[in-house]
Amino acid sequence: MVRSSVARSAAVRRAPLLLLAAALGLLAGMWLQTLRAPDADGIRLSDIDVGFAQDMSVHHEQALRLTAALTRDCDPVLRGLADRMAVSQSAEIATMRGWLSLTGEPAVGAEQMRWMHGGAEHEMGASMPGMASTDDIAALADARGTDAEIRFLQLMIRHHRGGIEMARAAVAGVDIEPIRNVARGMVADQGNEIGVMLAMLAVRGAQPLTYP
Repeated sequence: MVRSSVARSAAVRRAPLLLLAAALGLLAGMWLQTLRAPDADGIRLSDIDVGFAQDMSVHHEQALRLTAALTRDCDPVLRGLADRMAVSQSAEIATMRGWLSLTGEPAVGAEQMRWMHGGAEHEMGASMPGMASTDDIAALADARGTDAEIRFLQLMIRHHRGGIEMARAAVAGVDIEPIRNVARGMVADQGNEIGVMLAMLAVRGAQPLTYP
């Protein structure tokens, strides 16, 4: 009963932030629209622009699953960090999917990670860097207390490191400057969050997972 009430309370607190994230996403198309030349047929995104937006959206979606799997009765400071991550990454998903919708591109690519490696499949196969396995997420959802906190921090640190790797590749390779700026922001924001999570993990006497 206590856990249920805590979950409801957290959901109520996050609702306005999630609405803000959705609103920011709706503005994405308007923002990218400013790049359209008056006599142009439309905005043209390169294969790297499209691949980054598609794959990073999928990568972010797993981050949302990780934050949702973390027990609601964990350390309030960690819970607050997880909720802020969920809000920021929801907004970024909406932004990237806004670019894709505006330019008539599918939300999910047929071949993941080809944009990042010159058309070659990622060395890990079809997977993306830093991703957790289905078993990892299930174990996190079942964990409680300090065990849950450590599992979450370890998985999210590794996940963020993978996201930074992808975002850095986008900074180097995309054609559209606003997309490059968003990728730069991801590198900075997730780098800062990794620093915070490493400190939280050290306090709990645990080490980060090996990456890659």
